[in-house]
Amino acid sequence: MKTLGHWIGGKAVESVSGNVGPVYDPATGTQPTQVALASAEEVDSAVDAARRAYAEWSVSSLARRTAFLFKYRELLDAHRDEIAALITSEHGKVHSDALGEVARGMEILELACGIPEKLKGELSTQVSTRVDVASIRQPLGVVAGITPFNFPAMVPMWMFPLAIACGNTFVLKPSEKDPSAPYRLAELAAEAGLPDGVLNVVNGDKTAVDRLLSHPDVAGVSFVGSTPIAKYIQSEAVAHGKRVQALGGAKNHMLVLPDADLDFAADNAINAAYGSAGERCMAVSVVVAVGDTGDELVAKIADRAHKLRIGPGDDPSSEMGPLITREHRDKVASYVGGARDQGADVVVDGTGYTVEGRPECADGFFIGVSLLDKVSPDMDAYRDEIFGPVLCVVRADTYDEAIALINGSRWGNGTAVFTRDGGAARRFQLEVEAGMVGINVPIPVPVGHHSFGGWKDSLFGDLHIYGNDGIAFYTRGKVITTRWPDPAESGGINLGFPTSS
Repeated sequence: MKTLGHWIGGKAVESVSGNVGPVYDPATGTQPTQVALASAEEVDSAVDAARRAYAEWSVSSLARRTAFLFKYRELLDAHRDEIAALITSEHGKVHSDALGEVARGMEILELACGIPEKLKGELSTQVSTRVDVASIRQPLGVVAGITPFNFPAMVPMWMFPLAIACGNTFVLKPSEKDPSAPYRLAELAAEAGLPDGVLNVVNGDKTAVDRLLSHPDVAGVSFVGSTPIAKYIQSEAVAHGKRVQALGGAKNHMLVLPDADLDFAADNAINAAYGSAGERCMAVSVVVAVGDTGDELVAKIADRAHKLRIGPGDDPSSEMGPLITREHRDKVASYVGGARDQGADVVVDGTGYTVEGRPECADGFFIGVSLLDKVSPDMDAYRDEIFGPVLCVVRADTYDEAIALINGSRWGNGTAVFTRDGGAARRFQLEVEAGMVGINVPIPVPVGHHSFGGWKDSLFGDLHIYGNDGIAFYTRGKVITTRWPDPAESGGINLGFPTSS
């Protein structure tokens, strides 16, 4: 069995803790890999390597940093199929979806390649007699990223390229469920010429996370994951004096107005609800059908759902793969039966799904897609983040009822409206309480030069991830006031508060 260790100081490091965790192939249920779970001392080693590297990297020229980033971008492009295959083998998502994940991660790397423009300071001359004021941004120091299983390559790439472009050094703690892709990202960074210690990877569980949160040399922490853990990350990081951005869970609503093209809406509901087996924080998990659109829309979604091809992610004919673990598969399935017991109509029941003609997948973590109609806000399937291929449909009589329902959710990550009415769309984008809004776009993940982040229980911290917010997070401002007095000028004594004149 393969054992994956850590990447510290520019080289592979075998774990000495003796603790390991299983890494499964979700399509077969087998365990081809085990991953080392770092001790606090091993985390300290990674942070120390990053601290030592920071002394030189933080003062390296922008030309040197961007030269690495451009070379790294070309190397990742050459290896994108390999990275996607690693994602599929441990996460289960289909290869085309994994390739899309790599591509979206590379968008942020491309943004980082333009860091000289983003780090330009400001200068005001002659603000007072012979006085100039400049504003600059400088790196924080050692920063850490704690990333989820559902995007093992993309989410780390939302973090470390910008962080190191700004002059920081980085310690990544990826999910222990699918660690090979992020580990490979670090190997390729070294191959592209990144100095030892600038990017480190420590695999682990809560022990590693807690040490990163308490370590005195870690200046900031970026996190993406569930809401309960995001709250914990923020409170612990802030208690130890760290800057923190913690992105949490979601219950994303898709509002369908009576004038919408229902075939177009149904196609997009399928794509957004069941892509990557629903294991996306931006997945649509609730469709809100307004007026008399509900019956026809549900029928169209159900017709499409029955035709989806579900199988192993490395099969080109598969449109959806398995879930990440057996336990998660069983938990997702429980919401379908629970919704039925609580009064919802189970239009499509994906529980108990098996892959026909593939006996090697008999023990895989597969589940079919489910569609629940006439769901009410008091049902568990509506209140909880299921994080699987279960789509709820809620009926609303009016737009006002629908917007009140959406805004009443404790989450505010992403949302979408489907309509042909520009006025209704404009009203929605201004009134809805969410950080990312789509107009006839079901998964409104911003492009790299904008920022990603939600509201309410979907974000803890003030700044979103990547884009200008990401650069602001990984740097801190400094203002420099300069005066070069005239040699003939007499300074004199003046105890009054300085003013501009």
